[in-house]
Amino acid sequence: MSLLTPPPPAPRVHQMRFGAELTSTSTRFRLWAPQCRQIRLRLKGRRGLISMEAGEGGWHSVEVEGVKAGAQYKFVLPDDSEIADPASRHQPGDVDGYSEVIDPAAYQWHDRAWQGRPWEEAIIYELHVGTFTPEGTFAAAAAKLDHLQALGVTAIELLPLADWYGKFNWGYDGVLWFAPASQYGRPEDLKALVDAAHQRSIMVFLDVVYNHIGAVGNMLPAIAPIFTPAHESPWGDALNFDGKQAAVVREFTIESALYWVTEFNLDGLRFDAIHAIEDDSSTHILEILTARVLAARKGRHTHLIAENSKNQEGWIRRDTGLNPVHFTAQWNDDLHHLLHTAATGENTGYYKDFDNLAARGDLLGRALAEGFAFQGEFKPLAGVPVGQPSSGLPATAFVSYMQNHDQIGNRIKGNRICTLTGEDAVLALASVYLLAPNIPMVFMGEEWGAREPFPFFSDLPAALRQATRDGRMEELKHTPEHDDPSKPAVEEAVDPTSLATFRSAKLDWDALKQATSLTRLHLYRTLLDIRRAEIVPRLTGIGGFSSQYQTLGANAVLVTWTLGDGSSLRLYLNLCSETQDGLDAVVGRQIWLQGFIAEGRLGPWTVLWTIDIAR
Repeated sequence: MSLLTPPPPAPRVHQMRFGAELTSTSTRFRLWAPQCRQIRLRLKGRRGLISMEAGEGGWHSVEVEGVKAGAQYKFVLPDDSEIADPASRHQPGDVDGYSEVIDPAAYQWHDRAWQGRPWEEAIIYELHVGTFTPEGTFAAAAAKLDHLQALGVTAIELLPLADWYGKFNWGYDGVLWFAPASQYGRPEDLKALVDAAHQRSIMVFLDVVYNHIGAVGNMLPAIAPIFTPAHESPWGDALNFDGKQAAVVREFTIESALYWVTEFNLDGLRFDAIHAIEDDSSTHILEILTARVLAARKGRHTHLIAENSKNQEGWIRRDTGLNPVHFTAQWNDDLHHLLHTAATGENTGYYKDFDNLAARGDLLGRALAEGFAFQGEFKPLAGVPVGQPSSGLPATAFVSYMQNHDQIGNRIKGNRICTLTGEDAVLALASVYLLAPNIPMVFMGEEWGAREPFPFFSDLPAALRQATRDGRMEELKHTPEHDDPSKPAVEEAVDPTSLATFRSAKLDWDALKQATSLTRLHLYRTLLDIRRAEIVPRLTGIGGFSSQYQTLGANAVLVTWTLGDGSSLRLYLNLCSETQDGLDAVVGRQIWLQGFIAEGRLGPWTVLWTIDIAR
């Protein structure tokens, strides 16, 4: 080997106690099934069953010579029922079919120099692989990366991929936490998508769900104490993170997170609804999980994002060096709700808490400046005090957005905001969140004004479809439109189990041929160009207690941030259709104006950004 030739790269493999692991001449199969006295292995194409050795702690294992990558297998329980491997790396059929032995070292990566990007550079694009393109595959998504790179995106966030039952799903009903959805392609296809993104300097995050397991295809309750009756979740019994035999359940969960970031070289994870993860043990499962993931990624930029309706400051706290202790950031629904309420006038459902005219300007200013709008105050809809003080957190501890999969999907018809309000309002909201020092997140297609809905959809066995339809209508009674007589009734909701509902959410890329779509796309590119030039370079080192706000009206505020380099960023904002008086002299160099300012007034739907550079 020449001295100038770099050594061959080490394979990206995550060794686990669970599932099927290749050796040089065999495959070792391991299953944790403490509720079963005997487990047998079925290899597809081989006659007879192979007995597995029952060991201590409920572990069953066997090593079979000659079994190579590509072999398919199932586990056979004492009652002769057969299940897929709960740690399957690939399900070539559905979740109740055979699992496939995968060689994780077989894929040849091309991004060996990739170390990720600093969090301050993140401009996130949330996408659902199945509806992002007509084909709905990993390969088709990879073919659109040039579009995202040209837009200015620096990270994509994939909705959950853990394999689920059927042909289509939002992703939040996954039952196999180690198998990328076979509906979208093979594991190597997902690796190729990540690889291609990295070659374009785009990070890849994955949404993971560790607060419940989908009901259809989940065989874990038959073999292990995966649930505990000690806690309840919105989906029934909670996952067993603190009860009897919880240690292996905790390990299984941590291994899943480590597996995704290791074998697929992901740059981070977004954790669904951590407020629904109950754990009364001395050390919360999320404390250990986040520490393990970060420790495994030394020398790499790794970012962990939380969704948490309880707005607990401790999960996104910084240490004295401004490094995240647990999670890097949290989705900020408070800010979304305030922006949405101002733009649409909706004041029902969970928007009711944000419709107090006397307090709205103060809430808007606080959410922009400090993150949480409610910081321990009583929240009428919740019926309890909500949130914790967050002014000590940097602006980058929050992810902001104009819409996301939840806020669109929570509507009866799955409408995007562009179908609910006027163009001026939509452009004002985009001008706010794309330039604010929070981390922005664009929902797929938003950049060209896509009008396709994104309703909830989930393929299910015929016997469960009506119950799911009924359950969905019940859920919609707690969402914004139910109490508004001008909105559709819940009975008009689309059928979540219908293939047509899934297909209705697919983006129409041909819309980019239209002049109006190109105009919107140009606006988004311009805003993100300004963000990269004026905002991003000044975010490093931004700390807490670095912002202040002044209320100018019910929907009008002046917010000032001191950025990491000492510069002052100011937002003069009027989110209503009436002119706002009382504006003092504008300070700083203008970097963006949407709307108009004149003689101490902010015009309707006006967004003015200025900056004072530190000397």
